[in-house]
Amino acid sequence: MEKQERKQEQRKDPQAKEEVKANPKVVEAGKKLKEDIDKLVDEIDDVLEKNAEEFVKNYVQKGGE
Repeated sequence: MEKQERKQEQRKDPQAKEEVKANPKVVEAGKKLKEDIDKLVDEIDDVLEKNAEEFVKNYVQKGGE
């Protein structure tokens, strides 16, 4: 019978902390994207406040076709 070798990966010490810095361009892009999404959600919310009943009727009708 052959012996099987077992590889052991070195585990990082959980106490050791690596300092990671975010790329400023990515941070700015994330902020811009968040603002755009927030604006879109607000717009959807406004439309639903005004036309909720109509929206639900149309949704049910299209879903039931």
